[in-house]
Amino acid sequence: MTGFAAAISDWARETEGAFEAVFHASAQEVFNAVRLSVKDGGRMPIKTGNLRRSFLASTAEMPSIKEGAATFPDMGGASELTIAGAPLGSTVYIGAQAAYAARLNYGFVGEDSLGRAYNQTGYGFIEAVSQRWPQIVAAEEAKVRARFEAGPAPQS
Repeated sequence: MTGFAAAISDWARETEGAFEAVFHASAQEVFNAVRLSVKDGGRMPIKTGNLRRSFLASTAEMPSIKEGAATFPDMGGASELTIAGAPLGSTVYIGAQAAYAARLNYGFVGEDSLGRAYNQTGYGFIEAVSQRWPQIVAAEEAKVRARFEAGPAPQS
């Protein structure tokens, strides 16, 4: 994945507050896009919603896998706050905590540790989003630029 600084334009580098706004908006879009269901145009399969709920954003470390049949609360709001508060230049880690996330993303052929046989094609929801990083940054930069150029919202 190309780095954020390489994907952003001179306008965002030179406009006070724009670089940080694009950074936060781009990271949030990655979080949203990786969790987007197949039904809604994304690549994540949704059966119960547990996989989607297991995604978490962190600035400290990649979220760890929770072994077993854990049920996850929706951490979307907490992750949004984490992303919004991420210091410029920090790394925002976005990952699934569900133990079966890798199997659904990459696919799996063979027998698992419980003796169940699988021949499952991966959905590639993580790679699909990460490959779009430069386009995500460009799209989010365009949105931020439009907001900046429109000026402050009218006071009521």
